[in-house]
Amino acid sequence: MKTTLLAAACALGFAGSALAQNLGVSKSELKIATIQDLSGPLAPIGKQARDGMQLRVDEANEQGGINGRKIAFKVEDDGYDPKRAVLAAQKLVNQEKVFAIIGHIGTAANLATFPVMFPKKVINFLPLTAAREMYEPLNPLTYAFIAPYYQQIREAVPQLVKDKKLSKVCTIYQDDEFGAEVLKGTEDGLKDIGMQLVEKASFKRGATDFSSQVAKTKAAGCDLVTLGGVIRETIGTIGTAKKMGYNPVFLGSAASYSELIPKLGGKAMDGLYATMAAQVPYADDTSNKPLAFWATKYKTKYGEDGGIFSAYGYIVMDMFLQAVSKAGPNLTTDAFIKTMESMHFPTDIFGSAPATYTATKHLGSTAWRLSLVEDGKWKVVSDYSTK
Repeated sequence: MKTTLLAAACALGFAGSALAQNLGVSKSELKIATIQDLSGPLAPIGKQARDGMQLRVDEANEQGGINGRKIAFKVEDDGYDPKRAVLAAQKLVNQEKVFAIIGHIGTAANLATFPVMFPKKVINFLPLTAAREMYEPLNPLTYAFIAPYYQQIREAVPQLVKDKKLSKVCTIYQDDEFGAEVLKGTEDGLKDIGMQLVEKASFKRGATDFSSQVAKTKAAGCDLVTLGGVIRETIGTIGTAKKMGYNPVFLGSAASYSELIPKLGGKAMDGLYATMAAQVPYADDTSNKPLAFWATKYKTKYGEDGGIFSAYGYIVMDMFLQAVSKAGPNLTTDAFIKTMESMHFPTDIFGSAPATYTATKHLGSTAWRLSLVEDGKWKVVSDYSTK
């Protein structure tokens, strides 16, 4: 059913009217938007993403805009709820008439908005989710930039099993499209090395009690547990395990890679591994002065330290504006698509892997790295994997 709906949405996207070509574009303004969780379980990172995008928009507008157009940036809150995401998309598409929705957070929330966006030829640009559905099936209106959760976990599990000499693997995952990607990645990664998943336990989106799930994996004797959660769920699962005297190796996807985890979870989070696509912007990072400068600029503007989702927000907005600039003054949806399908983005100050897009490839990069929480901070512990 999900595949059928996605295919139908793609067909609707191709059938967009000629009038939609200039949706959100005027002589002096380009109207774009994002949908973030500003009031739900992902609100801390949703606010970071919004602020990172706004910082880049402000920089562009201070320099006169892009090709003579100032950027009008609209923000809607969906509370990490797919139903609210649909309402937000309807407002942005039908009332605000935006050209693109950028960096929308959450797998299920993104999928819910596609039938609203694609008939009007509104672009879904670099959503903040690593689900494969963000670029499969191929659709000229969708672009992604993070290696899929499935691939990250499928490749990282065998690596950790080998390096740590682990023998039993379990998974604790969110019972939705996102969690299913982590579950499937874990299962297939184990199959690749002749192993099977020992136990699995799921939780509902928004859950706060993980005691039964942890007890289940502890009873199974697993020494590696993959985590299909985001911030609160990762902290809650690991914290519960430590209270139970259970200390396996925990592995999260890029959704678990946030400075908020060691900051809020404390010492208990040391030892957590996660896959990642860009580096947390620590202001005291003496090894990366441009990144430290950016982090100081962000804190000066917002009065608090930026995080990885601040970086993601800035990255996706910068990539969008680069493509808009290259598309030229006669901006239309088709002109943007044609430009994106020949775009190459080099490594940035956040350490992102280079990204390239073509007419048949709308995922910019399949590269990921492994990072580890050590003494309250994330430390990169592997080179990029590009299998």
